[in-house]
Amino acid sequence: MTDTDSHHRAIRSFVRREGRITRSQQRALDELLPAFGLPADKVIDPAAVFGRSAPLTLEIGFGNGDSLATMAAQDPAGDFIGIEVHRPGVGHLLLELERRELTNVRVMCDDAVQLVRHCLPDRSLDRVLLFFPDPWPKKRHHKRRIVQPAFVELIAAKLRPGGILHMATDWEPYAEHMLGVLSQSDAFRNCAGQGNYSPRPDYRPVTKFERRGQRLGHGVWDLIYERI
Repeated sequence: MTDTDSHHRAIRSFVRREGRITRSQQRALDELLPAFGLPADKVIDPAAVFGRSAPLTLEIGFGNGDSLATMAAQDPAGDFIGIEVHRPGVGHLLLELERRELTNVRVMCDDAVQLVRHCLPDRSLDRVLLFFPDPWPKKRHHKRRIVQPAFVELIAAKLRPGGILHMATDWEPYAEHMLGVLSQSDAFRNCAGQGNYSPRPDYRPVTKFERRGQRLGHGVWDLIYERI
């Protein structure tokens, strides 16, 4: 175990809030996860998993999966892996994959940092998405934010040159934190220019949560970086 591994096991960016699992979500976990789930104990071969070689997107923390399912439906030529620790959200996504008859999505349910580190080959990803992660707004909790220098270094290793890291948050102090962390990395170039935010690209769906926040006057900040 490396010092970095130990650090991430001790300080996690999430708290498991299981919530209520509906009967249909439990059915999806029981019946669909064996088909759509990926192992958490070995390195995967994306071409073998999907039966083809295609651009590969990873979404970390997909919530209930609606956005991930929408992106996958709109991009059938691409493949997608989603990571989420909360089982109700995983069940909801599985039901969407079944309803939409999508075959280009696979799911992992565990600590994203550990899964990315140990299960994804280096330079295997074309895009990494991190939409609305927990901002941990209290100062004493900032160390729990997933966007830290070690996380950026890890993502840089998994992205192909020219690959994209796209983050979005509705918490401006966290957006500023992200800018600060990424500005320290020599592995990434801000696609909007140093210190700038990017407009929301068409491929990122606007969530119900986001629309509600916009009606209340809340801002959303997108940050898009290219692996160099």
